[in-house]
Amino acid sequence: MLDKEQNFILGLYPTTKLLFTLLMIVSVFLIPGYVYAYSTIIIYCIIAGMAGKLNEYIKLIFKTMLILVIVIFAMQAFFYPGTDVIWQWKFLSIKKEGIMYGLSLTSKIVAFAGSLMLFFRITDIKDFVISLEKMGLPPTAAYVVLSTLQIIPEMKKRSEVIMNAQKTRGVEIEGGVLTRAKAFIPTLGPLVLSAIAGTEERAITLESRAFSAPVEKTRLYEPKDSKVDRILRRVILLVLIILIVGRMIQWIL
Repeated sequence: MLDKEQNFILGLYPTTKLLFTLLMIVSVFLIPGYVYAYSTIIIYCIIAGMAGKLNEYIKLIFKTMLILVIVIFAMQAFFYPGTDVIWQWKFLSIKKEGIMYGLSLTSKIVAFAGSLMLFFRITDIKDFVISLEKMGLPPTAAYVVLSTLQIIPEMKKRSEVIMNAQKTRGVEIEGGVLTRAKAFIPTLGPLVLSAIAGTEERAITLESRAFSAPVEKTRLYEPKDSKVDRILRRVILLVLIILIVGRMIQWIL
């Protein structure tokens, strides 16, 4: 909570950050060429740095996208049909058309995935769900969204607890791929059972708090939708409209 009050980026209303994410995603498909799409990663890094999340964001980008982007680019460079051959060895050949298409495709993947990763790095999931409820999303649907977004982190935490418990019992969980695979298989049973038990506990907790009661819900904490947020949303919408109209004019002409 203190971080949100002290940091401008973290303190922005979730809808404002969501609208900016939408703007970046749409702009990649409206502005032609791969240069702009790749340059968006610089914008994302600047925003992540302003939020104090730069190291986390860069690590996340490298872990999740680097290999995927390289593989997709290589596949397009080698196998995309074309006539302008740049390099050839036996049956393998790199064509200019494949390189250009690979750059175009991977740049959009980087821009699209990078914007979503940034959004979830600088946005509290609970604040995001509350903002969706304020926009008219039913509480039941909001809970489904929250549970879906939290399921992977929750499963990761539970798996770490189970693996540590196995380690204290003398089970070898460190070493090569085969050793880790053998150690992971026995954890699947407790992991699934704990997830089912956790779901039942949450359902009981929600019912004890009258979650399904047909009354207006109240909260101890709600994210603030400031005047700055409202101004930023208007500016973002204006830029988005200009981009769409400009692109439509280009298509017509």
